[in-house]
Amino acid sequence: MQFRSFRFHTTRLHSLFAAPRKPRSPLVRLALGLVGVVLLACLVVVGLFVGTAMVAGGLAWKLLRRGGGSPVRNGAQVVDAEYRVLRKPVLPASR
Repeated sequence: MQFRSFRFHTTRLHSLFAAPRKPRSPLVRLALGLVGVVLLACLVVVGLFVGTAMVAGGLAWKLLRRGGGSPVRNGAQVVDAEYRVLRKPVLPASR
């Protein structure tokens, strides 16, 4: 029986995941920079609209679920009490 040894060559795999190189042309570098800034601005705007929609939806949900009933939920216990305000003791003046 004859066995062949298998060697895995990592040069192709390494070139796939290596750090990308910056283009040499200044115009291409400028264009890619502008594309990155525009993409970032779009993500910020979309995030702002999604956040606003989530807050508005939560407020609408809360208003619609309230139902106009009493502010006390069913099953909640209310404690009625009388309170007395206590004044802080005054320290004697130093001589």
